[in-house]
Amino acid sequence: MHKVAVVMGSDSDWEIVKKAVEVLEEFGVEYEVKVASAHRTPDKALNFARTAREKGFGVIIAAAGMAAHLPGVLAAVTTLPVIGLPIKASIEGIDSLLSIAQMPPGVPVATVGINAAKNAGLLAVQILSLKDKDLAGKLQAYKEKLAREVEEKEQKLLEKLS
Repeated sequence: MHKVAVVMGSDSDWEIVKKAVEVLEEFGVEYEVKVASAHRTPDKALNFARTAREKGFGVIIAAAGMAAHLPGVLAAVTTLPVIGLPIKASIEGIDSLLSIAQMPPGVPVATVGINAAKNAGLLAVQILSLKDKDLAGKLQAYKEKLAREVEEKEQKLLEKLS
C-alpha cells in the first residue's frame, strides 16, 4: 500500500490538518507529516514533491492558508495526485480556496472545502482504494455506517417530535 504525505505550509495549520491524519489512522493508512512552505522553504517543498513517488507516497495532501501556493507548487513537479486543503487564515479562507482551486490548465489540484481536513483524508483513502481491495472494503463499511447513523438520528428526531 502507498502512504500519504500530509504537508502543511506552517505548523500553525496542525489543529485543522490533524483531522486528516485521524482519518488516515482510522483506515490504517500509513502517512508522514511534513512542514514545507512554498514561500519560506521552496527548495524543501520542491525537493520533497519531486521524490515523493520514489519514497512510496501515493497521494499528497497539501494544506495552506492565505495565498496558499503550496498545493500548486507541489503539483507542478509531481505526477502524484495532490489534494489541496485550504486553511482559513484570512478573509474567511476564500483566498486560500481560490488560490488552490483556480489552477492553470495542466496542473490539477483536487480541492476540498475550507478547513475540510476530514474530507481531504477521505479523498486520499478513496484514491488509494482504487488499487487496494481491503481499503475499498473499509470505505464501503464506512459509507454504510454513515447511512445507519443518519437513519438513527432521523428515528430519534421523529420520536422526539411525536
